[in-house]
Amino acid sequence: MDRRVVITGMGAITPVGNTAEKSWGALVAGTSGIGAITAFDTTGFRVSVAAEVKDFDPVEALGKSDALHNDRNVQFALVASDEAMRSSGLDAEGAIDPERLGTYVGSGVGGIGTTEVQVTRYDQAGARKVSPFFVPMMIANMAAGQVSIRHHALGPTLPVVTACATSTNAIGEAYRAVRFGYADAILAGGAEAAIAPVSIAGFTNCRALTTNPDPATACRPFDANRDGFVMGEGACILVLEELGHALARGASIVAEVCGYGNTADAYHITSPDPTAGGITRAIRQAVAESGMDPAEGLYINAHGTSTKLNDKTETMGIKRALGDAAAHAARVSSTKSMTGHMLGATGAVEAMACACALRDSVAPPTIGLTVPDADCDLDYTPGHSAPFDGRWAMPTWRETSSSCRGTFPATPWCRA
Repeated sequence: MDRRVVITGMGAITPVGNTAEKSWGALVAGTSGIGAITAFDTTGFRVSVAAEVKDFDPVEALGKSDALHNDRNVQFALVASDEAMRSSGLDAEGAIDPERLGTYVGSGVGGIGTTEVQVTRYDQAGARKVSPFFVPMMIANMAAGQVSIRHHALGPTLPVVTACATSTNAIGEAYRAVRFGYADAILAGGAEAAIAPVSIAGFTNCRALTTNPDPATACRPFDANRDGFVMGEGACILVLEELGHALARGASIVAEVCGYGNTADAYHITSPDPTAGGITRAIRQAVAESGMDPAEGLYINAHGTSTKLNDKTETMGIKRALGDAAAHAARVSSTKSMTGHMLGATGAVEAMACACALRDSVAPPTIGLTVPDADCDLDYTPGHSAPFDGRWAMPTWRETSSSCRGTFPATPWCRA
């Protein structure tokens, strides 16, 4: 069985907006969500900026019990899944057989904030003071589990954990599950809440984060002066649905998912393969599966982390996979310049941006890019959004800790 797969629902809570449409509107406007860290006192830290979710009250959003018994990343996932289900219409009675609704939601580091709090309790007051909810709040599969419970999704469930490729892989694997008949619809995406002292300290000490204290220039993908990424947080969930099922119930369709590539560099735990072999093969796989022709107009939402090695090798991989002419003709941008790096949630946010770019015929910008890097010579849409009259959009990611890569192209849903 080989079926077509479309996006019929989107939900998001991000550093630039607490819904999918508000987040997308902010990205198109070039609005930055990066600012001084408020989650904890950064005295003694070399890093003082992050991209935090703003004006979020978990008790108001979820009720006291769910707020108290779920880590912040799961709270984000629940809020995003509620919006995705509403926007898809699958929350209506009888809209889908629960046994045909799946949940593919991942997190890169799970409940790291909860872990830090509970370890502190243990150190200060002993074993009896550790919460009985610690383990279910901490484990990285809990976002998938709680989303499944909340929406009575009895179909296939896969909590992906591949660091910053997490929600890319979740969406790609969900696409394949729907395409080959294992489900009629799947809630797919990721959630993360890693703006916590131990997390920021760890990423700082492995020299991944920028130490630039200026929110306006801290994250500048593809810029010659970039020096590290900015930590972000939030969640994004997409509803991937079989086309016939969506049309039969009159669903509003945003875009079609047409291919997926998943490879490994098998090179180093943090550094990319300097030949860009992994990303090149992932893009080629996705292009081949989709039948994509870059000449018909392509937008690429790049991984674009604002690190020296990633941005250079990603640019190389795009050119190797597509050819110089097609790569230079493509419209490219990194929305991490506004959201920061949301780890396990970032892939889904950027997939959403790709779908919306096709829907609205506009490419969001890469803000902060003012000094071109000779090794990064594509059209990165610097400063301001730009019209995009194209047929394809492709998000790309690299996950550093195991060198996985994921990418998939989407098209306007009305593709012939």
